[in-house]
Amino acid sequence: MVRPKPATFDKQKTVADNRRVRYDYHVEETFEAGLALQGTEVKALRAGEASIKESYAEIRDGQVWLVNANIPEYSHGNRLNHEPRRPRKLLLNSREIEKLFGAVERKGMTLVPLSIYFNSTGRAKVELALAKGKQAHDKRQTIKDRDWKRDKARLLRDRG
Repeated sequence: MVRPKPATFDKQKTVADNRRVRYDYHVEETFEAGLALQGTEVKALRAGEASIKESYAEIRDGQVWLVNANIPEYSHGNRLNHEPRRPRKLLLNSREIEKLFGAVERKGMTLVPLSIYFNSTGRAKVELALAKGKQAHDKRQTIKDRDWKRDKARLLRDRG
């Protein structure tokens, strides 16, 4: 019997967040993926050092790879330290990979990471979004909606 997946992910410690994604893309669906890391990468993540601003995910040879994510070298590492911007393999079920591959190929969607975090068992995870790019008028509408929500909250707070 298959265990149902939770609606939200179990985030204990968020290391890196990509807040710009929700402005630039329409997020359709999110996935939780494991990260295949080397030892010094895990130590650098635990120290809270990572950046996923310009990163994206791609599917090559039936595997998903996180490209251009920056995990800087561990400060106390020795000659066996890792390369900061190397492609890192994302660990997903084969069914999820097929679903992502179909969406990227047929619908022209993009795979972007939303955040890197540690879950309750201490494993590094990536929240991956299947997203479609916004155009300029969509971005302006997003700004209008955000400003209106802020003004509405201010008006309600002042009156009541």
